[in-house]
Parts: sequence; C-alpha cells; structure tokens
Amino acid sequence: MMILKNIENFVKILLEKTEGKKIHLVSHFDTDGITSAAIFSKTLERLNKQFSLKILKQLTEEEINLFPKDKAIILLDLGSNSLEPLSKLDTEVFIIDHHEIDFKPFDNLHIFNPHLFEEYENLCGAELAFLISKNISEENKSLAYLAVIGMVGDTMEKNITKTRNSILKETKIKIKKGLLIYPSTRPLDKALEYNSHPFIPGVTGDSKGTYELLREANIEKINKKYKALIDLSEPEMKSLVTAVMLRLSSKEKKSNYIGNLYLIKFFNKIEDAREISAMINACSRMDQSGIALMLCLGNNSARKKAEKVYVKYRQAIISGLKYIDKSKKIQGREFVIIHGKDKIKDTIIGTLTSILSFSSTYPDGTILISMTYTDNEQIKISARISGRKETNRNLKELMDSIVYSIGGESGGHKMAAGCTIKKENENKFIELIKKKLEFELIKV
Repeated sequence: MMILKNIENFVKILLEKTEGKKIHLVSHFDTDGITSAAIFSKTLERLNKQFSLKILKQLTEEEINLFPKDKAIILLDLGSNSLEPLSKLDTEVFIIDHHEIDFKPFDNLHIFNPHLFEEYENLCGAELAFLISKNISEENKSLAYLAVIGMVGDTMEKNITKTRNSILKETKIKIKKGLLIYPSTRPLDKALEYNSHPFIPGVTGDSKGTYELLREANIEKINKKYKALIDLSEPEMKSLVTAVMLRLSSKEKKSNYIGNLYLIKFFNKIEDAREISAMINACSRMDQSGIALMLCLGNNSARKKAEKVYVKYRQAIISGLKYIDKSKKIQGREFVIIHGKDKIKDTIIGTLTSILSFSSTYPDGTILISMTYTDNEQIKISARISGRKETNRNLKELMDSIVYSIGGESGGHKMAAGCTIKKENENKFIELIKKKLEFELIKV
C-alpha cells in the first residue's frame, strides 16, 4: 500500500531533524485533532522528547507568527492550507494532515498527506498520526484505540479501507451492527430522546415521542429501566430499526441510520467509540479542549468533567436547532443561508449545519450556508450539502473563492467547508454567496 511505503521515509526525516531539539506540537480542536494530539503526546513522551502543545480552532497567519522560533513544529490535522506562511518560519515544520492541499515544495516543510500519494486513501488525521507513531515504535500499538475514536469522529467508519482495517485489527474492538445513535451504552429512552445525529422526527428532543417509539417496537423496561442499545437482542434491534424507519421520509436511506457500533475498552469498561468521540468534540466546542485531551490520555478526573460539559453541549445543540427552526432564512433555488447572529456559539455552528444536512429538513443536494458571530468581531461560516448523494459542487472551492474576493481564512473538503471573515464584510458575503450559488446552479 502506497501510504505505508511513504511512512518510513517521513519518520526517518522527522527523527533526524528533531534530534536534540524541543518540539512545539499544534493540533486542531475537533475530535480528530484532539486524538491526533493525544497519540503524538504519548509518542513524544515515550521518546523522552521535550515538547509544548497548543490546540487551535483555526490556523491563522497570526497564530503561525506566534510559533516559537527555537523549536521544531509538528502540525496535526491542519497546515495543508497554510504552506506559504509556514514556509517563512526559520525552523523545521512537519505537517501530518488529510485535508486537500495545493502542494508547493519548500525546504523547511515536510508533509505527510494522503492527497500527495499516487494511490490516495481517505484516512483521518488520527489514523495518520497512529501509523507514524507505530512506525516510530511498536510500543505505540497500544494507541490504536485513539485512531478509531478519531476515525469515528471524522465520520469515516463506513468506508473500511485496507489500511483502516489493519488499524482496527490492532485494537481489542467489538463491532456490532445496529442503529447509529449514541450513547449506545446508556438507557435507550435517554439515548433516543437526546440524540441529534441522526435526527429522528418526532423522537429527537421529545420524551413522549420516544416512549411511543419504544412501545411500537415492543421494547419494555427491565427493573424500571430500559436496556442500552448494545444490549438489545437481534429481534429487538430489528424491531427498533423498523419503528425508526417508519418515522422517516421515503427519501431517507436506511444506510444513514444503520451501521457498525464500535465498542472499545476505555477506562476499563466497554464504551461506544461514537460516544467518546462526541464527548471529546463537545469539550472542544465548549472551549474545554484541555479536558478533552486529558480524557483521551485516561485521566479519571477529566472523565467526570467531560461528562458535565457534554450535558451542557447537548443542551446547546438542541437550543441551536430550535433557534434555527424559528429563524428567518434566505432561501434560493437549491440553497439556504442561515444566520445564527449572536444566538449560536461559533464553535457549534458547523455541528448544527451537519445535523441539518443529514436530516430530512432540506432536499438532497441543497447547499446549506450557516453563519454566526464570533467574540472577536468576525463571522464564522459553515457550508454543507444536504444528503449523501455525490455531487459536482465543491464547497471548499466555493469558500476559497469567497475569501479570495473579500479576505479571511478558509478550509475544509468538497462536501463540508467553512471560512472566517470580518464582521464588516457581512453584507458583501451574503450578496457574493447568493450570486455565486445562483451562477453555479445555472452551470449545473
């Protein structure tokens, strides 16, 4: 496999160029970035390397200029869109990332990105970090569970590639097919009511609707409590799936709601990787990335704190969805612009847009543009395409073109991208995005 052939050379350069040097580790603040940071923190610790660590929402030129000049820089799950400013640093820079990249060779930049390989394989940042870590030392095989959490966090678990399968085999993981709701290890009534992704009409956020669903599925309480999803028998699981499918529109695909539950050993008990991933993500989105990192590294105190943050995060998501439902929107042919103003936290606007894109709220192919204010006089913008159908539209190119015209920072993928612009450019952005989307639709 091409990706495995490239690792050995990258690791050799990494170890040579950082010999006797202090390291500054920089990672993205989502689940993939946090698990990548946990993998590399443990790896560097086992190498007895001195290092500092910073978790970022976004890699800006301002942040890059603040990097220490006397340390080698290792970037995880970010950096591919910042080659020019990174090349100006007077130090060695290592980029381990899976985002799309416009490659240019620079003497001080060393890049490990699947997009640069002849045989592209779609792996997340945590998986890349783990493969490199394992190549450094077989002792790091024990960190495979973090790669699985990162993979689930980046919603890549449905596409089991050869390399991904080899990572799964490194873990003591159980895989069970079932309804893709979490927490699958908690009582089913609460899991269904508070689950927001995938969104189940008449059930998500509705306790009465939840009990009606369970009654239809003939699932009853045992000792005054419902079973957890992972404890359901095969007939019970089938019955529950049928009851959920009856509540969905005809266009919704069963595959969006059914899939593998990845059960890992975490804190000495069986946990749903999707739930741990969501907990990590919640901490970061609520500005508690330090707790998320310590959770990944097995800190008991962090686990308790993370659970409390997770409750607040879920409440914020439900409140955000309710606000969006009632808010005025700019609607065009096959696109919708949603404005959270100062009512929705900038760190959760992307999550809310993703939830809407996977729900049946908008027809497949609808481009969703969500925006909200940040604390520093900027606007955070998230773009998604509703549904899971393949499309010729490229949201990353759309966001890049906006930033090129009015300034700001952009990044992401074809189906999920975003940007940050100055608040003073709000009206310019709305007019420009409307023109671009209407023009794109005419071309399509």
